[in-house]
Amino acid sequence: MLAAAQIRPVIHISNRSRFFPTNFRGSSINLSCPAKITSLGFRHLIQKVYLVEEAKTRRLFSPVKQSKLFALDTDHGHPSASVSEETTEIPVPNNESSTFLSKWSPPKYLWRGFSVLILTGQVITRTMKGKIHWKNTLQQLERVGPKSVGVCLLTAAFVGMAFTIQFVREFTRLGLNRSVGGVLALAFSRELSPVVTSIVVAGRIGSAFAAELGTMQVSEQTDTLRVLGANPVDYLVTPRVLASCIALPFLTLMCFTVGMASSALLADSVYGISINIILDSARRALRSWDIISAMIKSQVFGAIISVVSCAWGVTTLGGAKGVGESTTSAVVVSLVGIFVADFALSCCFFQGAGDSLKNCM
Repeated sequence: MLAAAQIRPVIHISNRSRFFPTNFRGSSINLSCPAKITSLGFRHLIQKVYLVEEAKTRRLFSPVKQSKLFALDTDHGHPSASVSEETTEIPVPNNESSTFLSKWSPPKYLWRGFSVLILTGQVITRTMKGKIHWKNTLQQLERVGPKSVGVCLLTAAFVGMAFTIQFVREFTRLGLNRSVGGVLALAFSRELSPVVTSIVVAGRIGSAFAAELGTMQVSEQTDTLRVLGANPVDYLVTPRVLASCIALPFLTLMCFTVGMASSALLADSVYGISINIILDSARRALRSWDIISAMIKSQVFGAIISVVSCAWGVTTLGGAKGVGESTTSAVVVSLVGIFVADFALSCCFFQGAGDSLKNCM
């Protein structure tokens, strides 16, 4: 009977000790008084035993779990034993399958290049269907044309004078004064006028197009146009492309005229070559195809500037920083496109040996 009365203490396992009062924590076994351990009864144990369960979700590997063992003393309400042990669970790998291209994203220059092609096709399709916003087209035409005349003419004048200094002094020493006008006319009509005009427009208008559309894209104004039932391509992109393609040929003709006039004035005032000689030589050397090729080049350059700038604008990401990066990148890509297109068009338009300078010797 005495042995039956000595009941073993009940052990309670808990992952966390916060469910016990503060004075329960940190207790140790009191071996000097074993009677307190052997005087446990089931009636008091039922009131003191706490069952705690905690479920934890682990994604890849389960960390080390620490468990505490408590032996309860029902007479004083204090745990008479506190034993800690560590158990390590077997790590379970994650069974989520990942494909080869699940985390791959195309480079920015690649999908922006595709956006240029897609935007070009949309502009051509919408223009052929007559989906043109004429009011915006006229506003952009005024912006690209009349408001860009001053800087284009000033640039053409100084480029023409610098080009004249390099040619006239060498041709005069060789006794080829009558060929100066023809050389200047061919250089201005075929290369200098369309390229210089396009560079100026790319720096002034292309950057503005990219910044405007980039700001509208970041501030979600293009999404507002879609909600209102307006197509952003018809309202924003097509007017800018048409305005650039229409205005650049006229700017090129004006730059050609100003460049030739400044060259003739400089040659007459500095090197003593008569203006009449230069103009007569230019008239003999120039042909109608030279002017037409310059206008075709300027139209192609205008399309490159506007399409690239608009494509870079509508694909802008990242807030104000993204707008600045898109603007800079749009101007750089436009300039590179102008030089590449100039080489390709020159190879197509002017093949074989030329005889334009025969008549002005």
